[in-house]
Amino acid sequence: MKNTIIAVDLAKNVFEIAVSEEPGRVSEHHRVSRWGLLRFFVKRPPATVLLEACGSAHFWGRKIQAFGHQVVLLPPHLVKPYRRGNKHDRADAKALLEAHRNEEIHPVPIKSVAQHTLAALHRLRSGWLSTRTARINAVRGVLRELGIFIPKGAARVVPELSHLVEDDESEVPDALRPFLLEAGAEIRELETRMEGVERQLKALAKQLPEVERLLTVPGIGLLSATAIVGFIGDLRRFRSGRRFSSYLGLVPKESSSGEIRRLGRITKQGDTYIRMLLTHGARAVLWAAKSNKDPDRLRGWALQIERRRGHNKAAIALANKLARIAWAVCTRETEFQSFPVAA
Repeated sequence: MKNTIIAVDLAKNVFEIAVSEEPGRVSEHHRVSRWGLLRFFVKRPPATVLLEACGSAHFWGRKIQAFGHQVVLLPPHLVKPYRRGNKHDRADAKALLEAHRNEEIHPVPIKSVAQHTLAALHRLRSGWLSTRTARINAVRGVLRELGIFIPKGAARVVPELSHLVEDDESEVPDALRPFLLEAGAEIRELETRMEGVERQLKALAKQLPEVERLLTVPGIGLLSATAIVGFIGDLRRFRSGRRFSSYLGLVPKESSSGEIRRLGRITKQGDTYIRMLLTHGARAVLWAAKSNKDPDRLRGWALQIERRRGHNKAAIALANKLARIAWAVCTRETEFQSFPVAA
């Protein structure tokens, strides 16, 4: 049973299981409920278990690993091309077996509970941030139709709104005043929730040495450091810093043929959220470096690129560099050290 491979098509209530003891052939089919899935693996000898890296996959992976099985999570978008015919549970399980035979498909590491906690906090904060932005835009739009304009800046919206509603001589109609007050209270409540998430992230960061080391890198703050640890985990699974930056979509897209090599814009593949955080961090470093009369080697390199290629390309190049530095800091277990510009 050492070479036995078991593919599981995950679902909410009913799971399809395909057992293969030789490549390209399914010897057993099983259909079990959510309660019967673990009972099935308790009775089986140790085998390789294939799951799609979808919802609840990491939970089931941790549970099945506890029974001595080797669990492999495969990216769903790379498994889909191996499905033959119509989409149904048996075809999905068979596609997992076929995709596993492709050595170019890299498995997804199983996340721990601590990683899921960090990732969940980031997702909650992102959702509340999107809702807050929508409410602010709605308030601005409503007041703009009445000829009332609030100055730029999200921090100015709630104070200006409160002043307008409480001012009896303002042009805000009486029928709108109580609902605008509720919108302002909702914005404040969302900001309070986000601040609570950031306090919790700061408390968790003190318990994680990887986050403490990442915080020493310029342009990587609390959100970026905890997101890297929460969503990606151990960076040692990447063979080099370039592999990590490629995973984040920060490397040029290539379209080459023969002796002609064409490099275009960045691929924008991989984790969009972490790429966004690194890009914003790179922009902040670049803007701060302009007012620094004695920049270090990293900032001096970024300023040189900005003079040659412009601000946007320099920011992306610096984000690429920050990703490589983050990989080096985590894999070598050392803090970032800045060096003066070489003479």
